[in-house]
Amino acid sequence: MSAGSGDFDLTTDELRAVAAFVVGSAEAVLPVFERAHPDDVRPRAALDAARVFVAGAARSRLQRVTSLDAHRAAREATDEAARLAARACGDAASAAYLHPIARATQVGHVLRATASEARIAELLAGEAAAAEVLASASSRAGAVVRDVLSRYPAAPAGRSRVARLMSELDASLR
Repeated sequence: MSAGSGDFDLTTDELRAVAAFVVGSAEAVLPVFERAHPDDVRPRAALDAARVFVAGAARSRLQRVTSLDAHRAAREATDEAARLAARACGDAASAAYLHPIARATQVGHVLRATASEARIAELLAGEAAAAEVLASASSRAGAVVRDVLSRYPAAPAGRSRVARLMSELDASLR
């Protein structure tokens, strides 16, 4: 099964591998959001929807809706770490819909959650903690994630700290 027409093909198995990689980062940071906003279940719902896809269910409206809801929760979050955590969960759900078009912006759908995880670690424990997250992510990114990533141009350079961390991670995975 192909992920649709584009500049190249992405199989459902490849999308599941990417989503699993993103889920790993989202799982690590969800508690940060839940400590700040214990009554807001939107990021957890998005992470659960991503897990459903990774486990073998077809991608569906569930991933789209919960991703949008988690991104809304991110906009409403009270601090940077909580915002990044909610966004990472939304990114996990939306990974099922990675587009097979050779645009650098698509790299964010693969790596932004991990860059956000690194930024959260940096906010909580300093630069060394961010470097540890990136090194760990680099080692857990399997051959499929690396292969999918290689089909895209390099991550766009950005001014935000998350964008710089994403570029660093991207370079380590290629």
